[in-house]
Amino acid sequence: MLFFLGPMVYVAASPGAGVLFPALWAWAVFSLVVLLRDRSFSRRELWNAAGLRRSWWPMLARFLVLGGLLTLAVWLATPDRLFDLPRRKPSLWLAIMILYPLLSVYPQEVIFRAFMFQRYRPLVRSGAAMVLLSAAAFGWVHIVFGHWVSVVLTLIGGLLFARTFAQHRSVAAATVEHSLYGCLVFTIGLNSYFYSGTAGS
Repeated sequence: MLFFLGPMVYVAASPGAGVLFPALWAWAVFSLVVLLRDRSFSRRELWNAAGLRRSWWPMLARFLVLGGLLTLAVWLATPDRLFDLPRRKPSLWLAIMILYPLLSVYPQEVIFRAFMFQRYRPLVRSGAAMVLLSAAAFGWVHIVFGHWVSVVLTLIGGLLFARTFAQHRSVAAATVEHSLYGCLVFTIGLNSYFYSGTAGS
């Protein structure tokens, strides 16, 4: 209900873009409180720099390939969109590059990786099934942006981030990987599928 019905209620209520980040932060705080009260949860997972160090090079290699393919797809399909935001609104683009990982990505990774993997572990005993569940919930929540492109891309991204978290139990690793692809999306012209405030006038 929380992960699949919740986004539908949000869309039906149409509270406006200004509520989106407060709702995300409130959800992240709730998730943190539940995790920190759970004695079986390893707080180390909320960052775990060692997991980030182990995953860094495979993650970067994967990003160079997949990010390159995504950039090529945008260039071939809609060349006028390519690098749209940094060209039109460089200050906004720079602010997103700096603030997005901290204010958006880390809270999402706490919710969809640390919280989901811990809270629903008794229900989903298979690691592969948990990765799929996490990715499905992560993709589904992006219906709040009102376009199938955002749902499909985040479903694919969710598989990557959930797999990284499952392997290394590191929110830091999942956050860095999520930030790489998210910042790329805002750079290469897919930003309007994820936040209307960056769309052209």
